[in-house]
Amino acid sequence: MYSDILRTSRLRANDSFRRLTRETHLSVDHLMLPIFVVPGHGIRQEIASMPGVYRLSVDEVIREVQEVCEFRIPGILLFGVPERKDAFGGSAYDPEGVVQQAVRAIKSQLLRVVVATDVCLCAYTTHGHCGVVEKNQIVNDATHEILVKVALSHVRAGADLVAPSDMMDGRVAKIRLALDTHGFGHVPIMSYAAKFYSAFYGPFRDVQDSRPQFGDRASYQIDPANPREAMREIEIDIQEGADIVMIKPALPYLDIIARARYVADVPIAAYQVSGEYAMVQAAADKQWLDGPRVMMESLQSIKRAGADIIITYFAKEAARALRARS
Repeated sequence: MYSDILRTSRLRANDSFRRLTRETHLSVDHLMLPIFVVPGHGIRQEIASMPGVYRLSVDEVIREVQEVCEFRIPGILLFGVPERKDAFGGSAYDPEGVVQQAVRAIKSQLLRVVVATDVCLCAYTTHGHCGVVEKNQIVNDATHEILVKVALSHVRAGADLVAPSDMMDGRVAKIRLALDTHGFGHVPIMSYAAKFYSAFYGPFRDVQDSRPQFGDRASYQIDPANPREAMREIEIDIQEGADIVMIKPALPYLDIIARARYVADVPIAAYQVSGEYAMVQAAADKQWLDGPRVMMESLQSIKRAGADIIITYFAKEAARALRARS
């Protein structure tokens, strides 16, 4: 005779049962660490709005990546903070730019890690926008040529993966064609396919000094209210040759990650952005939240939604916690 009480709690009775029946498994294999590279030597400058995250010179990047490898984190994503800016972001494709130097240095050490590079112009332009500007308007197609130059400069330095984050229409196809034509057909593209016009990017823009000097980015980033548009952007980027599609930010857009998981047949990345990180750190600092637990819960929620790759500033801390659990 069956009990009249359905006791789902039986399988939560102790840690062994919980481990045995756990549905979502977060692993260090799912993590990618963003790294900010600056000119100079011996520079390790903590970012005020992102405690525990640093601007690093190339020599310090090597030390950071060595630690990443010790944690067995499989990937990093490099962002450059250049010495000079101009209207067209020319230093973004300089063979001696900080990202290109960092890639070569990492590769010279034979470190076993996927080196991904952000392909964009906002940190390199005087106006702070992600594309070419004419009469205070973003010119989509004119931006393609520069983005192609940036991507090629990164892969020539040795980058394993390029990640265009500009959100210009058609740029994935242009970069894919250029890579294939120049002998880099083996290099995958991780497109920022659904990058939303979000208020969660604030600390990141402080790091790169990349705030727009006029207007905003609403004309080329996705309206936060538009999930169908996000799905369309993801579909288009896959058609154009993206090997991985990214949703950014992560936590406010878990529904987008989940929708994408049902329709996309390529790996999905999610970027837990600077504002998400800063909120957890600030609340933990005030002891309003249990920081380590919130970190792990937030990362698990991103994985549960369907992300294969989680780009997070918590990567090393999470790897440490996962190691302690094993």
